[in-house]
Amino acid sequence: MASSPVSPSSPTSPARPGLLAFQPLKRRRCAECRSGPLRLLVLEGGEPRCLDCADLGHLVYLPRGDTALTRRAREGSGLWAVVVRFHRRRARYERQGVLVEEAALAHAEERCLADAEARARRRARDAVRRAARDVRFTEAFAAEIGRLFPGCPEDRARAIAAHAAERGSGRVGRSAAGRALSEGAVTAAVGAAVRHTATPYDRLLMSGVPRGEARRRIAPAVAATLRAWREAPGQPGQPGRDARACEGEGHTWPPKPVGN
Repeated sequence: MASSPVSPSSPTSPARPGLLAFQPLKRRRCAECRSGPLRLLVLEGGEPRCLDCADLGHLVYLPRGDTALTRRAREGSGLWAVVVRFHRRRARYERQGVLVEEAALAHAEERCLADAEARARRRARDAVRRAARDVRFTEAFAAEIGRLFPGCPEDRARAIAAHAAERGSGRVGRSAAGRALSEGAVTAAVGAAVRHTATPYDRLLMSGVPRGEARRRIAPAVAATLRAWREAPGQPGQPGRDARACEGEGHTWPPKPVGN
C-alpha cells in the first residue's frame, strides 16, 4: 500500500485534526529526559520529545496497510496520533501508521475479524473496477502520446503509457497533471522513456557521472527523437535520422522496450 502524503504547514502543525508523531531520519534524543535515539518523537516548541514525555507513551503503534483496522482503531481511541516520516526524494511527509489506545485497537481487530469475508468480497469488486479504469486511462494516455507524437510507433506509445500510468508507481502518469493528460505530463513521460531506453543515460549514472551532467550529455539525442516523433509518418525528419545520432552515442534504434 502506497504511503499517503501529509503536508503540514510546519513540522508541528498537522494538516488534519489530531497529533503528529515523527519517525526521525537522524538519531535524535529527547530534549526533556535525554533518552534516545528515538524511534518515534513529537515536536514541542521545535524540540523533540519522546512519547513518554509527550504523554503518548501509553499508545501503541499500528502500521499502515489495513485501512479498515486503522479507521476503526482511530475512531475508538480517545487519543491518537498520525505517524509520519519525511520522504527526501518527494520532499514531503508521508503517513506510516497511527498511534492509538491499546483497547481501541483490540476492539477494532475484533470488528475486522467479524466482517472480514464481506470486506474481502468488496475489495475484490473494487479491484476489478480499478483495473478497468486503469485500462481505460492507459489507453487514453497512449492515444494522447499518439496525438502529440504521431511519429512514435504504436507499440512504443502503449509501452510508455503503461509504464507511466502504473498505479502506485509515483510516476508522472499518476500525478494530477498526468491524470488530466496535460501536454507537459505526457511529454515528460515520453522524454523519460527515451532517456532511459534509447540513450546511454543509465550507463552514465552507473559510471558515476552526476545526474545533471548525464542529462546534459544525452539531451541532444532525446530532443532529436522527440522532434522526429512529433512529425507524422512520411514527413521529413523520421527516426532514421535520429538513429544515426543515437548510434553515435553507443546505442541502436529502435530503442528497447520500457523496462520496470
